[in-house]
Amino acid sequence: MKTNPMKTIFTILILISNLTLFSQVDKVIGDYQSSVRTKKGDLIEWKLTLNENGTFFFQYYSNDKFQVPSEKNIYGKGTWTMENNVISFFSDKQKDIDEKNTLDFTNSKARFITKPTKNKTDQIIITRLQFLKSDIFWMAKTEILKI
Repeated sequence: MKTNPMKTIFTILILISNLTLFSQVDKVIGDYQSSVRTKKGDLIEWKLTLNENGTFFFQYYSNDKFQVPSEKNIYGKGTWTMENNVISFFSDKQKDIDEKNTLDFTNSKARFITKPTKNKTDQIIITRLQFLKSDIFWMAKTEILKI
């Protein structure tokens, strides 16, 4: 039985591209966190977990001495997908939004930034997510570092 060489090459290329895609997604999975302490001593923290099963959990924490209440925790959860290093977030209003998880991440997108494997220089590139857009106004342009 003869095999078509073009068919074999095409199949190999598809398998290689799928492996590359999965390895990139594997790099994204994990915990992200950033925090800022103001000159007044106030603290703001963002924590995000991207799970292997395509779900995420987010926590925003702030401790502002001049607000009542001074401590605030806001949560969100939902699902995520990745295409071309851009992560899209979705929150199902019936399943993901409740009394505790009030943030709706639908329409939020973040770029996954990491040092390319081809970059063999000493350049340090911190692995992070940079939010490009979000209906949550304070999330747009936020960067969260992978820990």
